[in-house]
Amino acid sequence: MNALKDNHLLKPLIGFGLILDWIILDQISKWLVLEHIFKPRFGLESLGLFEWITSVERLGPIRIEFLPFFNLTMVWNEGVSFGLFQSGNPWPLIIVALTISVIFSVWLARSKNWVEAISLSMVIGGALGNVIDRLHFGAVADFFDFHVFGWHYPAFNVADSCITLGIVILLTNSLLLDRKLKSKEVK
Repeated sequence: MNALKDNHLLKPLIGFGLILDWIILDQISKWLVLEHIFKPRFGLESLGLFEWITSVERLGPIRIEFLPFFNLTMVWNEGVSFGLFQSGNPWPLIIVALTISVIFSVWLARSKNWVEAISLSMVIGGALGNVIDRLHFGAVADFFDFHVFGWHYPAFNVADSCITLGIVILLTNSLLLDRKLKSKEVK
């Protein structure tokens, strides 16, 4: 009986562990792009990871063209996705992100399947990665810039990707799970 109970806890525990992994992946990607790709292009001295953590310096607008459809473009997003709700005051967005993270953490603690646990960890980790940016810089560092025929998708980062993919997986899983349950009820 205890082994069954422990196995039930495994999904949420791994989900909570993954939150830290997503945050680390996000923050290291930001440090690498800002300090080791952008700064050297402009003859600026790069900071080590621990120096960067304590620095509040924001780089100005920078664009590096990599591929015909992809640039690295430095954007400081003071709003939410797509630059909406820009206020200059990071605290309301920090409070909203933390509140959503707490609600999703409760959901994660009750998670019963792997897909749900992993996708919730992605959303929470991404939200907290962006909260760290808001606390650190007062804005979120976005830099992945995909474009085609003059149209640019808004710049984003690893945390944004985690949030988006996590939500898409949650919705897809929910829709597929609902269909499976309804098809079982019909039979």
